[in-house]
Order: sequence, then C-alpha cells, then structure tokens
Amino acid sequence: MSGIFHFEVNMINTIGVIGGGAWGTALSTVIARAGYSVFLWAREVAVRDSITYEHENVQFLPGISLSANINATDDPKMFTEVDLIFVATPAQHLRSILSKFVRYLKSDSTIVICTKGIEIETGALMSEVLYEQDLRKIAVLSGPTFASEVAKGLPSAVTLACPDRELGKNIADVVGGANFRPYLSEDIIGVQIGGALKNVMAIAAGVAIGRGLGENARSAIVTRGFAEMVRLALAKGAQFETLAGLSGLGDLMLTCSSEQSRNFSLGVALGEGKELSKYVNDQNSVAEGVTSTAAICILAKKWEIELPITEALERVLYRGADIGKTIEELLQRPLRAEF
Repeated sequence: MSGIFHFEVNMINTIGVIGGGAWGTALSTVIARAGYSVFLWAREVAVRDSITYEHENVQFLPGISLSANINATDDPKMFTEVDLIFVATPAQHLRSILSKFVRYLKSDSTIVICTKGIEIETGALMSEVLYEQDLRKIAVLSGPTFASEVAKGLPSAVTLACPDRELGKNIADVVGGANFRPYLSEDIIGVQIGGALKNVMAIAAGVAIGRGLGENARSAIVTRGFAEMVRLALAKGAQFETLAGLSGLGDLMLTCSSEQSRNFSLGVALGEGKELSKYVNDQNSVAEGVTSTAAICILAKKWEIELPITEALERVLYRGADIGKTIEELLQRPLRAEF
C-alpha cells in the first residue's frame, strides 16, 4: 500500500486534538508529555473551563492533573495553523464535527483518526468519512488502551497505521515515548475494523458475565468474536496480520476483560437485566459498540458474511429479543469445523 498515497512530510510544529472526552484528553497528555503545546477542542463549556482553570477534566477524566501546555478551546479557527490533528470524537458525530473545521485546516495538515466505530447511516469507516470531506492526509491510531492509564503515563502500546510509511514514522516520532509506544502499519482498514468490532464483542462478553455464564463462555465469545473480526476485515481488504496485532486481538482481549470498558460494563448491565435505554442515559460517555453493532450487521448483509455473535447482539439491542432465548439459539447452531 505504500505507493498508493504519498505526501511530502512536513515539520510538525503545532498539534491539536478534536474531542474533549476521556480519550481526547488522554491523547493530549501524551502530546504534552512529549514537549508540545496542544489545542484541545471540547464541545462542553464545563469541560473547557475545568481544563483551563483547574487543569483537570473533571467530567470525563477526574483526578488526573493536566499539563498547562493543554489549551482548551471551542473555536475551530484555532486549528488554522495546526500541522497534526488527532480526532477523538464519538464515531456518529465525527462527520458533523469535522465539517466545522474543514474550512480552517491547512491543505497539508495530517489527521489522525482515534475514533473507534462505523457510521451507522452509511456503513462508512471513519477514514471514508474523511475522504468524503476531501481530507486525505490521514493515519489511524488504535489499540488496547484505557484512557485513564494512558493519562497517568502507564505503559501502553498502540498501532499507528498510515498508508505513507514516512508520514507514519514522523507521527510516531512525535507522540512515541517510553510509556506510549506506537507500532507502525500501513493497513488503515484492518485497524479500523478491529477497533469497531472489538466493542461489539465486549458487549457480548459482558452479557455472558452478567448472566453468570462463566469464564468459559467469555473465552468462547472472545475467540469466535475474533473469527468474526477477521472475516469482516478480510472482506473489506484488510491484512490478517493487523487483526492478530495490537489493534485487533490485543484490543479485543483488553476490552472484553475489564469493567473499565464502557462496552463491557454495558453488556454486564444488560446481562443482569437492566434496560438498555435507562443504562445508556445514566452514563456520561458513549459505548460505541451499540451503534457499531447495527452498522456491522448492515455491512455483513451487504457482503453476505455470516457474523452470528454480532447478529445475535443486534437482535437484542435493536429488536427487543430476549437475551436468554438468543443465547439458546446461538448454542443450538449446528456444529461445524472451527476453520
């Protein structure tokens, strides 16, 4: 893929982050730790004020002191001269939020997608949304990370995918450090599919734990969920090695094993009998797996790919299917060869 897109690699002097949630704030700490000043765009007034005056994102990342090099703003015009931009907005809002910035961005600005999800209305990957807005100098950053641990400076490793190898290396040199290690790839499709589908499987694994089905069931969901991830990614043109790495299997394992994961916690709540809408309304952050489930099912139908776990979860989330009966239907599927 390295010959498909090639851009002149310019010096990176100014950096911005679009998205004032936990992940956008954590990425800002990584950038500030590397010695850069960073503009952090946040929609919520309370978030901007707490970062500006208290040097803490009280709403989304409480208890973590933020560098004075992080400058909160609500003005897209502040990104006029920014060289490198990390986008960490909810997937379903990325298109509308970016539309506010496009007119101000430099033609040679690099956009790093840090959002994990698929657009539900179109089935588009986040890179495809950027291409439609004529933003083509892009990379994708994804991997097994909890925002609070990254913000605290605990060791983390991610995949940084960029079709242009030299541009990817330049980005990695900027944000990489002893405790935040980006591993390079050129497979932006595989990295995005892994990041989206792992959230779906995290909900499914959480349901199993919430229902008291045990660790064997969780392990089965993770393993068969990985098979679904690979099936979908290969159909989209990804490389298997990408799915076996940090942004695929690595992220899947982390997200399905801890209640720090919003998606896993949502699944546990569903498994325990809580109502989806009530649980979601009580949270101050987005569980991307809910919308990704529907979007992935649309893609699976389009490409005639069988994704039993994803399809079963879609019936529970969107069609009111009984969880117990849905699990029973999955367990009654005909036995078949594993590969």
